[in-house]
Amino acid sequence: MKRNTWQREAVREALTSTEGFISAQGLHLSLHETGSPIGLATVYRALADLAAEGDADSLQSPDGESLYRACTTGHHHHLICRNCGLTVEIEADAVEQWAQAAAASHGFTQAQHVVDVFGLCANCSRPA
Repeated sequence: MKRNTWQREAVREALTSTEGFISAQGLHLSLHETGSPIGLATVYRALADLAAEGDADSLQSPDGESLYRACTTGHHHHLICRNCGLTVEIEADAVEQWAQAAAASHGFTQAQHVVDVFGLCANCSRPA
């Protein structure tokens, strides 16, 4: 576990106060708007560490950008709106069973997976 620096705590607090997923650059901008002198590289490192330790969710947007948000506990999956970014955590028992069975059928053990489903939420799907 990494030591807790003021920069890491600032990133953790900013992430916790942010709704939904945010990029490192977006979080960096938010921190600077509140007067923090924290550097962008430090934000990237802190977010990567928080994600590795399970304190932040991390996913790739459809255009390949890494996005982060404060993590809830336990393994879960996401439904993510491509338009507004609304994120809903879901449990998917069928996915869990399929992943374990698929891994086992090929001789894999200790299988892990990530499932993020991108679409349009009900608000963004409404006709204009």
